Amino acid sequence: QVPLVESGGGLVQAGDSLTLACVPSQETFNLYARGWFRQVPGKEREFVAAVNWAGVTTYYADSVKGRFTISRDDAKNTVTLQMNSLRPEDTATYFCAAGQIWDSAHYKSRDKYDFWGQGTQVTVSS
Repeated sequence: QVPLVESGGGLVQAGDSLTLACVPSQETFNLYARGWFRQVPGKEREFVAAVNWAGVTTYYADSVKGRFTISRDDAKNTVTLQMNSLRPEDTATYFCAAGQIWDSAHYKSRDKYDFWGQGTQVTVSS
């Protein structure tokens, strides 16, 4: 069974907003760092945003800083990615992930995340 399940993807126009959600299928991952990555065909999966286990510290790729916001609600076992001012270059499959990460230098590294979802497609038309 896939440990994490993403939802909220879709087709939108440039400038629109979308909110992605990620919930665990079994474990709660409350003490795990949580991240969002994205991937387009033929390219490597790239970091988008992450939040530490306490929900206090967040990290963003430069390309989304100021437009995307990651947050977590452990009472609801949910991590969300609010995406505003979407651009065609944001088109990708978005994956959520969980990992036991303690070093701030590791949040952007996909190999530090042990659990992944199957992804949700976001398409932004111009």
